[in-house]
Order: sequence, then structure tokens, then C-alpha cells
Amino acid sequence: MTAYLTIQEFKLRTIMPPAQIDRIESTLAPGWLSAQLEASSRWVDMRLAKRYRVPFNLPAPEAVRSWVARMVTARAYLVHGIPASDQQLNLVVSDSEKAEGEIKEAADGDLGLIDLAPSESLDTSVQYGGTRAYSEASPYVQYDVQLDRARREDRNRRGT
Repeated sequence: MTAYLTIQEFKLRTIMPPAQIDRIESTLAPGWLSAQLEASSRWVDMRLAKRYRVPFNLPAPEAVRSWVARMVTARAYLVHGIPASDQQLNLVVSDSEKAEGEIKEAADGDLGLIDLAPSESLDTSVQYGGTRAYSEASPYVQYDVQLDRARREDRNRRGT
């Protein structure tokens, strides 16, 4: 499986400066960013699996790519190093938490207000399960069954 974002696509969608992203990839933790993009992509799949066909065909819906970028941005700032007193850290972390909340809302088919746009290859992104029907015999069938049983008992000259 591949991540919904490459490092180049992440650079286009994040608020983190590209120089800091390059520093993470080249010096601080080579390969870490790709692993985080992959892990976040699978986390999104895990949350949305009951309602959508996952993994999404690439390119994934824009909302999914935005969510992955916002979640990974918070982690990338922590790896790059940012003072805990910096207000920007609070904004980035709250944006990441907001993205996770939006994902949960998209996964909620009953109360959620977010519905992902369909991909080009599908009529809809929502995965509807198989037939969800419940069939029960007519309420009058029980009388037919009861009548047959009573006639059988009368023929056999035995009660219940």
C-alpha cells in the first residue's frame, strides 16, 4: 500500500516550511516522514472502513489528503523541534485534532455531516453493504400453522 501523499505533495499542503521538511528528511530522521504519511493514511482507512471503500484509489479525495497532511504536520513539528511555549505549536496541534474529528464525523453515517466526494471511477464513495432486508411471515400465517396443528391433533385423537 502507498500513502495518500508523497513528500512533495505534503510540502504543498502543509504550513511547515519546505526547508524544515527537507531538514527532517535529510538530517534528523531520514525516512521518518514517509513512514508517518503511510501510517496516517492507514489510520484514515481504519476509521473510514465501515462506510467507505478503502484504500481509496489514488489520487485520494482532497479531503483525505488534507487530513493526512494536517495530522502529519503536527508530528513533523515535534520531530523538527519547536518550543513548547510557541503559540504556533498549539495551533498546529489543534488543527491536527480538528482533522481527526472531521475523520470521525465522516465515518459516522448517522450523525456525521461530512460525506466524501466520489472518486472518478465510482458513482459514490460511500460503501453500501449488501442487501439489508428483513422479512417476516405475514401475521396471518400463524393462524394457518395453528389450524394445521389443531387438525393434525384432531385426526390423531391426541391433544397437546
